[in-house]
Amino acid sequence: MARSSFSIRSIGQRQVTAVEACSALSFARHSHDEYGVGVMLAGAQRSWSGRGQVEAGAGDVITVNPGEVHDGMAIGDSREWAMLYLDIRKVASISADIHEGKRAESEFTEPVLHNRQVSARFAASYAAHGTGNEDAMDEQLILLLAGLLCDAKSPTVRVSQRIHQVKERIDDDPAGYHPLEALARICGTSRFKTLRSFTALTGLTPHAYIIQRRLELAKALIRGGIGLAEAGSEAGFADQSHLHRAFVRRFGMTPGGYAAAMR
Repeated sequence: MARSSFSIRSIGQRQVTAVEACSALSFARHSHDEYGVGVMLAGAQRSWSGRGQVEAGAGDVITVNPGEVHDGMAIGDSREWAMLYLDIRKVASISADIHEGKRAESEFTEPVLHNRQVSARFAASYAAHGTGNEDAMDEQLILLLAGLLCDAKSPTVRVSQRIHQVKERIDDDPAGYHPLEALARICGTSRFKTLRSFTALTGLTPHAYIIQRRLELAKALIRGGIGLAEAGSEAGFADQSHLHRAFVRRFGMTPGGYAAAMR
């Protein structure tokens, strides 16, 4: 039998738990106190749910609601999956934001989804939770839950003048702290609508846009002869390692390598 491996980490005051697993084990019927959403990474599994017997293969999204009894067994030798388990209160808060305070059911209606967009949203959310950055985590989780709870067919997003004001605020002070809640107050709308409108305008979420603007600022500072640590701090990066990782992803070279090239 293939060996089982499980990686578990708790995030954000234990409101989110990330699990990555590879196992051939069959799990008896059980339930969780949290919401669960994940993706099958490899192999396949068969499971019973409150909505009947289902099968999921690589790339499929899998969901479970709090208190929903389910089981799971591998189809074949083994299977691999990644999951995010979400506190009920966190999902309720995001659902209320998505529906702008209107009463709405916060329930996953499909135990298995063959949906590439939702799968990609899960991958982005899982990756964001790996960084520990609260703003990035919240943005991606809102987008993921919107895809699962309400917007399988998203309407065309209108870009308001206030979204331009949000962009200007970031452009004027990229090193500043711009949480999604504060940006939503400028727009006079929900975090979800602010997030979608900003992405429609710029092609990036607010957090991703902020990182890009900070990188451009850091690059200009380094080019001007400022030391790497000072440039990272003035550009708004928490520490040198954050600047290093983001710089390499964006420009394909280290900040030190760039500084050397500019001498």
